[in-house]
Amino acid sequence: MKLLAFAASSSRQSINKQLATYAASLVAAGQEGVVVEVLDINDYEMPIFSQDREAELGQPEQAQRFFAKIAEADAIIISFAEHNGSYTAAYKNLFDWTSRIDMKVFQNTPMVMLATSPGPGGANTVLTAATTSAPYFAADVKASLSIPSFFDNFDMQNQQLTNPELLDKLQSAVATLAQ
Repeated sequence: MKLLAFAASSSRQSINKQLATYAASLVAAGQEGVVVEVLDINDYEMPIFSQDREAELGQPEQAQRFFAKIAEADAIIISFAEHNGSYTAAYKNLFDWTSRIDMKVFQNTPMVMLATSPGPGGANTVLTAATTSAPYFAADVKASLSIPSFFDNFDMQNQQLTNPELLDKLQSAVATLAQ
């Protein structure tokens, strides 16, 4: 299984990237033959999407590469950062450009959608938006989970969840990718 994991965040110290990477490691530990690729959406930075820019640039190579990465994956784990109750500008721009290649951005790939934040809301607002809109973009969402109060529930040194209840929920969520 080729598992693609990434954070919908451009932060170099992204807690969502840490969560996505950790979740992917749980899949790899629980199943033989799992190859994990962790993407950094900074590698796909493009001008802000507009119809004018699309007419001028066509479909940028970065969006084409991102779309191809999704096509190559057998499963996807995305962890969403929340900016003002919504997607980060970096992710939304990448998504907008990619959706112009094909509205079926996720190509019916099984996925787990996650979100976390330092606060008690756990970026649940953006996670709800992502899971609600997912079917319109051919996402086969198997499970979703918000992790509240990241720094209270995640051991930064050992890169793992410390809250047993949240760990159980995360393990159950990622186990859906093996089915």
